[in-house]
Amino acid sequence: MSTTTFVLKGGTLVDGSVRDVLIEGGVITTIDKSIANNQATIIDVTDSIVLPGLVDLHTHLRQPGREDAETVASASRAGAKGGFTALSAMANTSPVADNAGVVEQVYRLGQEAGLLDVFPIGAVTEGLKGETLSEIGAMADSIARVRVFSDDGMCVFDPLVMRRALEYIKKFDGVIAQHAQEPRLTIGSQMNEGEISARLGLRGWPAIAEEAIIARDVLLTDHVQSRLHICHVTTAGGVEIIRWAKARGINVTAEVTPHHLLLTDDLASSYDPIFKVNPPLRTEKDVHALREALADGTIDIVATDHAPHTMESKECEWQEASFGMLGLETALSIVHKTMVETGLLTWEGVAERMSLAPTRIAGYKEQGQHIAVGSVANVTIINPHKKWIVDRDLVQSRSRNTPFHGFELPGVVTHTFFKGKLTLDNGINV
Repeated sequence: MSTTTFVLKGGTLVDGSVRDVLIEGGVITTIDKSIANNQATIIDVTDSIVLPGLVDLHTHLRQPGREDAETVASASRAGAKGGFTALSAMANTSPVADNAGVVEQVYRLGQEAGLLDVFPIGAVTEGLKGETLSEIGAMADSIARVRVFSDDGMCVFDPLVMRRALEYIKKFDGVIAQHAQEPRLTIGSQMNEGEISARLGLRGWPAIAEEAIIARDVLLTDHVQSRLHICHVTTAGGVEIIRWAKARGINVTAEVTPHHLLLTDDLASSYDPIFKVNPPLRTEKDVHALREALADGTIDIVATDHAPHTMESKECEWQEASFGMLGLETALSIVHKTMVETGLLTWEGVAERMSLAPTRIAGYKEQGQHIAVGSVANVTIINPHKKWIVDRDLVQSRSRNTPFHGFELPGVVTHTFFKGKLTLDNGINV
């Protein structure tokens, strides 16, 4: 895969203008109504949207330790197919990414795959145990230049540890990404607490378990004057706390997953563990609140929480199944369905929430740039007029646990460019 000269013909930019885009040497060099270049490969993108490359702030790549479920290389292929040019690798690997050695290993694996940027996220605490701070400074100073720290999969439940982490990362303008789950309120929980959990006889996961941690941590963040990011918000109450915090000027950002924008807890009635996820699917009321919050900016970004699992981990009884769903290859189409087709977001809004804002939060280099002359050519092309049917047997991930198997979704990602290199061509990985 080598950098080549391309002309993207007749694409629609997020401001609605129809333009040709010239990519040379990994950079966008010209944008005009008509570009002629005899040395360029011409790609007709008429009727398609030209977006800045998508950036995921929440991805589980599983390597090192669980290569049976996913590798950095397979996740990179899945990311490219979904239109992503950067993934953020969560720290809950084996061994845990709580030191410079592991984050540098993940960083190098991403470079070797060469399909997108892989930015490691460092653990907040040693072994994700929530007790002792990890080697935060060493990870920040490593070649991976870690700036986002998270125990995702586990909550940093001790308020003193959380305070110390928030204080520490101020030295280099880092951010703590919190998995908001009060563990004492969710022991043995299997799905959203409510009418359906009671009927199914599955232990409920109360919304307050998420909201209590969000409330605590925005207050800690305000006290310390640091930066907080809330992972995978799922409840209407959580949205209101974040809205209150932002109104007070507290430096908090938040994300929502595509599956929480579309799916609800009634799907658990099938007892199919494909719908078992952490945090759980919530109610229609919550889904509506999440969509409105993403539209008005209370929730800043969409992040996939791509969580691959082996067949053995998901094709079993609900109580024994692992939590998690695939997300990379379907994310943009689900945002199209839930936010664009409903009129809640324009394509400019999609670019902001899936590329520009994640980049600002994490401080990534050469990502999240507008489609403009001089920008690095990280570009995603989606044809919003085409539809496709999700087939778990055709995904690029090593795992097959997509909850969207058989769904017809709008919008086909046809091309992805990473630093001017074509990594997806007409929907096929290069």
